[in-house]
Amino acid sequence: MTINTDLLHIARTENKPGPVNPPIVRTSTVTFDSLTQMREVKKRRADGERLFSYGRRGTPTTHALEDAISLLEGGEQTQLLPSGVAAINLVLLTVLKPGDHLIIADSVYQPVRQCVNGLLQPWGIDVDYFDGSVEHLATLLRPETRLIYTEVPGSLVYEMQDLSAITEFAQQHDIPVAVDNTWASGLLMQPLALGASISLMAGTKYVVGHSDVMLGTVTASGDMAHRLREMAITLGQCISADDAYLALRGLRTLPCRMAQHAQTAQRLGDWLAQQPGVARIHQPSRQDHPGHEIWQRDCTGTNGLITIEFNADITDAQRDAWVEALTLFSIGSSWGGYESLVLPVTPASARSCSAQKWQNKGPCVRLSIGLEDASDLQADLAQAWTCFSK
Repeated sequence: MTINTDLLHIARTENKPGPVNPPIVRTSTVTFDSLTQMREVKKRRADGERLFSYGRRGTPTTHALEDAISLLEGGEQTQLLPSGVAAINLVLLTVLKPGDHLIIADSVYQPVRQCVNGLLQPWGIDVDYFDGSVEHLATLLRPETRLIYTEVPGSLVYEMQDLSAITEFAQQHDIPVAVDNTWASGLLMQPLALGASISLMAGTKYVVGHSDVMLGTVTASGDMAHRLREMAITLGQCISADDAYLALRGLRTLPCRMAQHAQTAQRLGDWLAQQPGVARIHQPSRQDHPGHEIWQRDCTGTNGLITIEFNADITDAQRDAWVEALTLFSIGSSWGGYESLVLPVTPASARSCSAQKWQNKGPCVRLSIGLEDASDLQADLAQAWTCFSK
C-alpha cells in the first residue's frame, strides 16, 4: 500500500468490535500478577523487547505513535521526545562524547548552534560547520570525527544538499549521518532510504498539524536505534499519552494537509515572485531555486514554507510594517499548522560559512502557508504592499 493508505491503518486497534483509534492509556505505574511475571518482563526488556512496563518507558498509546512514525520514516524504531530540540539533543548526546569531533551543515536550525555553544563545546566536543558540499565536508574530516549532522532542506532559505553524496562519503569513513527531516516530515523524503543513520523531526510542525502539541521524534535502525532508546530512557525523555494521541490524529490527515499546503504555497510563490520589491522567492519547488534538481530527485513534493527576499532598497522598518499590516497571517515563530504565520528572518545571523553573502541583500520574511483559501491569503498579502509606497 502507499504511505497515504498506510498512515490511515497503522497503529489502529485490531479488536472488533472496538474503537478505530487506539485508547489513551494514562499511567505511571504498571502492575504485575507476580514477581515471576515482573522479572520476566524486565528480562525481555533488557534483551531489547519493547514492553508496557512503566509509564516513562512508553504506553500502548505512545507505542502506537512510535510504530506510525517508524513506518513514515522507514526505520525500525522511533523515540518520542517532548520537543524537536529534545530530539536534537538526544542524537548529539547518544553519538558524541568528550574529545569527539562533529561536523554540522551551515544551514541547520538555529537552536542547534545553541546546543553546540551551550552544551557540546563546554563538554569538550569540537565542532565545524560545512557549506553543504561534500568537497567542503572532506576538508574538515578528522580521525576523531564521529557524526555528520545536516538538515535538508536547510532552515530559513531551504538550501538543498546532495544527501546521497553526503551519506556515501560518510559510509566510506564509517561515520553516521543524522538528518533533520522536519521540512519533509517523513512524507516528502526519507533520509534513511538515502543512506542516513538517523532521521529526526520536530513533530510539532506538520506531523501534529494543529499547533497544539510539542513533539520530537528520532528514528533509526539496528544498533543505533538501540543506543538512542537506551539514552532516551537514561535521560528520562518521554511524552504523554494525550500528546501521542493528538499526534496520531495529525498523522491520519498528513498527506491531504500537505497537499493543500503545497498547492496554495506554489500559487502564492508564483504570485509573490512578480511583485515589486521582491528579489527572490526561496522555495525548493521553484525552478530558479538553487538545488531544485536535487529536490526533484529526492523529494516527492513540497510543503507550505516560502521565504521572501526583498530588494536591498527595502528597509527593515518597511519589512516590519509589511508584516504588521497582514491580517490573516499571524506573527509566530513556528510553522506547519493549519493557520498561516509570518516571521521576519535574518539568514546572515543563522549562518557562518555563508553569512557574508547575505550582508548586502534585502530583508527576508518567512511565510508558513496554512489551510485558508488561497485567494484570501493573496488578497491579504496584496493589501500589505501599500507599506512600501509610504
